[in-house]
Amino acid sequence: MSDATVGRSEIESLYRRLFGEAEAGGYHLNPDVAFTMDLVEGLLVNERRYGYRACPCRLASGVKSEDLDIICPCDYRDPDLDEYDACYCGLYVTQKVLSGEKAVRPIPERRPAEEERTRAVEKKTDTLTTGTLPYPVWRCKVCGYLCARDNPPEICPVCKAKKDRFERFL
Repeated sequence: MSDATVGRSEIESLYRRLFGEAEAGGYHLNPDVAFTMDLVEGLLVNERRYGYRACPCRLASGVKSEDLDIICPCDYRDPDLDEYDACYCGLYVTQKVLSGEKAVRPIPERRPAEEERTRAVEKKTDTLTTGTLPYPVWRCKVCGYLCARDNPPEICPVCKAKKDRFERFL
């Protein structure tokens, strides 16, 4: 077995784990199980290659510090779900896709070019030193859960309250 070969039981085990974690966190895996299992296999292959689960739909550099934004779940998952009802690779989908109300469609690449990523990392470092956040902070009015992102999550990962129960906190 090569270092990139993954067994079926390992794929199924990770699929079950990701499914449980997604549902517990208010997310959903793509209902096309065969497609999703292929993505899970890609995550495991990348974990064997690089030592981390880089998105199977993107080219990883093999340097973890350069690929932190594409380690699954990637930094682009939530904005993609908000705008397109699925993440770039299609592993995660919204309730609308899960229920068949919407179909997964092609999603444009959101990941910036390498030079832009370097500038973004520098900007994040600046925001840490100045105490300002690059994203608004959302608060669940039911349980108090806080998250910093462009929009509130579809479902609170703590108490499962819906998106409309969030308020802008900062």
